[in-house]
Amino acid sequence: MNKKKIFNDPVYGFVTIPTELLFDLIEHSYFQRLRRIQQLGLTMFVYPGALHTRFHHALGAMHLMTLALRTLKDKGIKISAKEGEAAMAAILLHDIGHGPLSHALERSIFHEVHHEELSLHLMRKLNAEHHGALDLAIQIFEGTYTRPFFHQLVSSQLDMDRLDYLNRDSFYTGVQEGRPGADRLIKMLTVVNERLVLEEKAVYSIENFLVSRRLMYWQVYLHKTVTSAEQMVIRIMQRARDLVRAGHHVPASPALHFFLSRNVSQKEFEQDDQILRRFTRLDDTDVWSAVKLWADHPDTVLNYLAQSLLDRHLFKISLQSEPFEEEFKLGIIELIAEHFRLPHDEAAQLMIAGRISNNAYDADGQDTIDVLTKRGKVVNVAEASDLPNIKALGQRVEKHYICYPKEIL
Repeated sequence: MNKKKIFNDPVYGFVTIPTELLFDLIEHSYFQRLRRIQQLGLTMFVYPGALHTRFHHALGAMHLMTLALRTLKDKGIKISAKEGEAAMAAILLHDIGHGPLSHALERSIFHEVHHEELSLHLMRKLNAEHHGALDLAIQIFEGTYTRPFFHQLVSSQLDMDRLDYLNRDSFYTGVQEGRPGADRLIKMLTVVNERLVLEEKAVYSIENFLVSRRLMYWQVYLHKTVTSAEQMVIRIMQRARDLVRAGHHVPASPALHFFLSRNVSQKEFEQDDQILRRFTRLDDTDVWSAVKLWADHPDTVLNYLAQSLLDRHLFKISLQSEPFEEEFKLGIIELIAEHFRLPHDEAAQLMIAGRISNNAYDADGQDTIDVLTKRGKVVNVAEASDLPNIKALGQRVEKHYICYPKEIL
């Protein structure tokens, strides 16, 4: 069978699957599940075109990895065929552990289990099936390989993951200002002492990338209406989980009901293959099917939240730089209790408060974006640039929000 397939990507055009191992990984049911998980969760409530999937993103990131490896080879960096395939496998599988609706439900369905840990566990399972063919890919993913630049290509402040999701998400949302200039950045990559750096002439491109990232976070990922929708679906899952654990009948698919009914730790995931099997059966379809059923549930809070989400009757959301006062939050809960004729504890379920924050670049962290100057010195891009923008982009911006039903206004 010919496994060197070509697919047509709307962002990059024709993209080749370069090796048989990568083809087999893509064909695996673990990876095919990503077709049923939307990349941007509930962002389509604001940007109707944002319907692309984790499957799209993983293939796109793999494609950018092939371009990056080719650039480095052209600059004399020795990369073996085995290392190249391992790097592509690592980026291809980096999101394989994502649950339904991407990040939105990571904490409300699972208990202290993060998608990175699940991705690593699934990679180890795939490695066993392929008789150790992913040993090097796992080392690169974990950051334990002796050549750190491979891990930086997979996971850093300027990696193929970020370059693809900014490129892809700006394309599908139509937010053209979010395009990071991936082609130019990749062409500027090089390696010094086994660390990934960019040539000095890329400084303005790096600034453009960081500005794009900042813009995409506030205009797309942390858009206030998206935040409202995501908090509503989180609260729906929390309410369903509480009802299930209190002994109430809450219809759901077997896979979803299993995770609603108990806290499953990372250790249990690793020890019980049946838990992992249930997880790999779980996708966005389970969530939306359940929400449709719950719109008719006898519990007032659950059916109101579910029906509101289905109809895009989203909560009013207010943002401010300081935390909301407790008296204000209590006042909101009292208005909800009065309007919906609910006891105080149930009314509190329809008021959601929290905070969102973002900084486009962590200039003080261990994982900085480094630049190779014309004099051969490697420096942090914040030092290499004469532009105040890069320093400003390192400032963390924090906003506090409160969400509640519009009917109480």
